[in-house]
Amino acid sequence: MDLFNVITVADAKKKLSAYIESRTPETVPLLSALGRVLAADVKACEDVPGFHRSTMDGYAVKAQNTFGASETLPAYLDVVGQVQMGASPGGKIKDGEAWAISTGGMLPEGADAVVMVEYTEKLDDKTIGVIKPAAPGENVVRKAEDVPAGAVVLKAGHLIRPQDLGILAAAGVTGVPVLPRYKVGIVSTGDELVEPADVPGPGQVRDINSYTLYGLVQQAGGIPNLYGIAKDNFDVLKEKMSKALVENDIVLVSGGSSVGTRDVSAGVINELGQPGVLFHGINIKPGKPTIGAVVNGKPVFGLPGHPVSAMVVYNLLVNPLVRWGSYQNEGQNILVRAKITRNMRSAAGREDFLRVRVYVDKGELYAEPVLGKSGLISTMVKADGIARIPESREGVEVGEYVEVQLF
Repeated sequence: MDLFNVITVADAKKKLSAYIESRTPETVPLLSALGRVLAADVKACEDVPGFHRSTMDGYAVKAQNTFGASETLPAYLDVVGQVQMGASPGGKIKDGEAWAISTGGMLPEGADAVVMVEYTEKLDDKTIGVIKPAAPGENVVRKAEDVPAGAVVLKAGHLIRPQDLGILAAAGVTGVPVLPRYKVGIVSTGDELVEPADVPGPGQVRDINSYTLYGLVQQAGGIPNLYGIAKDNFDVLKEKMSKALVENDIVLVSGGSSVGTRDVSAGVINELGQPGVLFHGINIKPGKPTIGAVVNGKPVFGLPGHPVSAMVVYNLLVNPLVRWGSYQNEGQNILVRAKITRNMRSAAGREDFLRVRVYVDKGELYAEPVLGKSGLISTMVKADGIARIPESREGVEVGEYVEVQLF
């Protein structure tokens, strides 16, 4: 008999989503927005750029005055002004004229191109010869060419990157509405666990999951809080989880999710509040004995004790909530397609997640499975990502493409 009444990952997300409420956005200064997720569309306050500007050092001209110019028959133009950086030219260009201009300078009225200084020859202080014609718009960024005023610069659900800070600054945006950061309480369970600073005794191991999960939460933009090790005791675990629930938005408890007599997580969760455990077991490998629950509006996850299993389940069910606030935007995760380098078997009706090393050979991307038990954290260190075998498949053959989510 199966130990768990397993459900699919998709069904697990549906069950959890029914209880997850949207949270009130907050507005943060631009320099505090990196890595945050936009809660609403952001529009440009003004045109970017706000004027026609040069992209090269040279001369602002009317393009038509340079047509037909060559080294043997230059187009001669009178230099009648020089554009000062950070200021309006204060004049209008006429036929047969040119203005000296630097990169980023504002074009004089009437100019529609910039001739690079390399394609001119200076005859005297007031005259240049253009030896290569310039097309209208050449070496020029037009007003509002980057972003017009009122246009949506970034859409809701966008994860803000360094370049996004730049365009927001250019558009005059100084604060943005973002999803609040989730506080995530982390508890590890097991009589065999000791802190990393302690020397393990016979049958003991150092706590791995607290530190791995701490890093994963922080990487996803959340605020991780450690609550230490809970021995396999109902009252001790209940006390730690109760405190974590009060102080956090999500609680993770690793270990204690199996069905052994000393695994008490599910029982504790059901005593802490409603609706309690929603499912116990998902049809994946590794990570089958996973608990998904909601306690008084807050998601609680019972993750397997093996480090690899805990990381796989975190990435599937917890990371989308910490990063995006729901399961709606997780399509933004970066996936690559790579050829698997060996045959890998899988059971029908179960999703398998393979640790893989990704490399390039002769322009082709390959995924080499990193073999090892789910209790070996070193296998995750050697891997670059996780490849998925769908539940509809019974494995993959050498040379088949698999989707890989990179770490």
